[in-house]
Amino acid sequence: MLVFILRRLAQSAVVVVAMSVLVFAGIFAIGNPIDVLISPEADAFERAAAIARLGLDKPMHEQFLRFVDSALGGDLGTSFVHGVPALGLVLQRFPATLELALCAMLVAVVLGIPLGLWAGLKPDSLAGRVIMTGSILGFSLPTFWVGMMLIMAFAVTLGWLPAGGRGETASLFGVQWSFLTADGLAHLILPAVNLALFKLSLVIRLARAGTREVALQDYVKFARAKGLAPARVVGVHILKNIMIPVVTVLGLELGSVIAFSVVTESVFAWPGMGKLLIDSILQLDRPVVIAYLLVTVLLFVVINLIVDLVYSLLDPRIRLGGGRA
Repeated sequence: MLVFILRRLAQSAVVVVAMSVLVFAGIFAIGNPIDVLISPEADAFERAAAIARLGLDKPMHEQFLRFVDSALGGDLGTSFVHGVPALGLVLQRFPATLELALCAMLVAVVLGIPLGLWAGLKPDSLAGRVIMTGSILGFSLPTFWVGMMLIMAFAVTLGWLPAGGRGETASLFGVQWSFLTADGLAHLILPAVNLALFKLSLVIRLARAGTREVALQDYVKFARAKGLAPARVVGVHILKNIMIPVVTVLGLELGSVIAFSVVTESVFAWPGMGKLLIDSILQLDRPVVIAYLLVTVLLFVVINLIVDLVYSLLDPRIRLGGGRA
């Protein structure tokens, strides 16, 4: 296992290096930040001074080498717009995005696994068909449209929940969280549900497919033949085995939820990393965009490693590469 972890860490380092090159090259090509940051009425001297101050007067390869040198020391540059370290700005918004993503995944897991089990155990029942029809809608409806409909229904028409923002927060371990206050929790519900719909549909279909496959296995039939209670058969013999693919996919999906919650954060004005990314792209704030993308890459790398370890714990028969070395 130690050899496997070391090899995965080495592979992760290669991925981070490759992505840093691609990200930097891509951001370099999207436009000139000076066109956004400097007034069109500025004279040539002011424009040249601004370009030199931001380090944009150097060729791309020199800018990249300076970036790598600073990144090795934990400095991903200073925001062109805010004038503060870009990494600190991204990490400041990270708790809001993490909270939203975890709540969305919690909704997807808590509702998706029982619904998927039900649809898998009773596929021909009315409830099973309704569940699968609902999962198709979850895949099909655009996230931004669902978000606006949720705002219209629960914020505008019924007035039950706030339409946007993060609301009141409370500190835990030095970090501000919304779920610790009633007002913050009210602000969290709609964006979390909106972000969870696609993942909920995915979990339902994974759990249903796994349930239908596992239910036909000999060990499940034998457990039923021994007279075990249905709840024990489902909870011990079926649920544990369907969790292997579910955990694998959910681990990867958690990274995607954190990285791509841009639409939900924009619709609900949630002050997370996604909204910061959109604002930074519009303002061509290169350091912030690069910091966001590299933080996202690191998240995917860490989550993939954790998923591999959990995967092996769920099924001892699985032998990861290098595990016997």
